[in-house]
Amino acid sequence: MEKLLCFLVLTSLSHAFGQTDMSTKAFVFPKESDNSYVTLKARLTKPLKAFTVCLHFYTELSSTRGYSIFSYATKRQNNEILIFWSKDIGYSFTVGGSEILFEVPEVTVAPVHICTSWESSSGIVEFWVDGKPRARKSLKKGYTVGEDASIILGQEQDSFGGSFETQQSLVGDIGNVNMWDFVLSPDEISTVYRGGPFSPSVLYWRALKYEVQGEVFIKPQLWS
Repeated sequence: MEKLLCFLVLTSLSHAFGQTDMSTKAFVFPKESDNSYVTLKARLTKPLKAFTVCLHFYTELSSTRGYSIFSYATKRQNNEILIFWSKDIGYSFTVGGSEILFEVPEVTVAPVHICTSWESSSGIVEFWVDGKPRARKSLKKGYTVGEDASIILGQEQDSFGGSFETQQSLVGDIGNVNMWDFVLSPDEISTVYRGGPFSPSVLYWRALKYEVQGEVFIKPQLWS
């Protein structure tokens, strides 16, 4: 009986944050909500003084309203790292509660690949869209990103792990979410954009630990 109970506990924990190769899959958020999201389990043991996040997403919302793309919260700061689409402007990138914008002159409905990086020593931010860099900007020089992270796809966290708003939710697909604890070089970002191998250290799409809440589905990717 004791062995059976131990097995059931381990099975439950494995289901909650099961490690899965998602290399050909995407999370699909089919409709607006304030209760559908995916929590990602990061491999972090110390605060971040630099990072790079890359991912694919596909939505028809860009000309309609804003939405959250990647939300990393800590108990001290809801918007520790936030990638957000702002209608009529473009991409909003936040570190430690401070925001900068990367304008997009034309909105198209197609799968998009983005990579963004930041380093504490200089505050330099790089933002790449479909393998092409935007002009570098600076943000939160000297800051350190906390490691006690709640990382959520599909919603923006207005508190640690919660306080979601329907009008900030993602409707569409997201996949190939990878994160490193250093700044990728331009050549490395080009490799990631082309789908080449480059093992991440914080979040790895091919060995992803995640938990799904609400109406979220796992389907084949619509991008190559």
